[in-house]
Amino acid sequence: MEKTPDDSKAEVIIRMFPSDANPAGNVFGGAILKHIDMVAGIVAQRFSQTNAVTVSMDKISFLKPVFVGNVLFVKARVNYVQKSSMEIEVNVEAEDIAKGTRVHTGNAYVTFVALDDNGKPTTVPTLRIDNPEDQKRFDEGKLRMERRLKERKK
Repeated sequence: MEKTPDDSKAEVIIRMFPSDANPAGNVFGGAILKHIDMVAGIVAQRFSQTNAVTVSMDKISFLKPVFVGNVLFVKARVNYVQKSSMEIEVNVEAEDIAKGTRVHTGNAYVTFVALDDNGKPTTVPTLRIDNPEDQKRFDEGKLRMERRLKERKK
């Protein structure tokens, strides 16, 4: 079986509240990471159609602050797959509703492994590449995956 990146992409929209932030009104990075992991997990499970668990988060960048009252748009897609693992790219935007502005506030690459009913790694579908942009993301994802595996063996 094969799937395209569009077959399992996801977007979640979340309002940021005072419980998500420090006393100055800046949303905690950890609150944003929780949403990144959740949306990436949705994509991984949609793609693999089985349980999938977070293995690593890397290249996490917080580019701009997110404030109480902002609406967070967390968008995720599969970039690369191996036998049982998937790299999910996540992009985060924050919208200031009162001003009508939206800014790119962060991104991350999250690796998941698909698990069978016994909790063992299981094969995921092949990622079908239909355009040059998907090929570029696939190739870059492969390089990142190779780097992660190399780092793990140290």
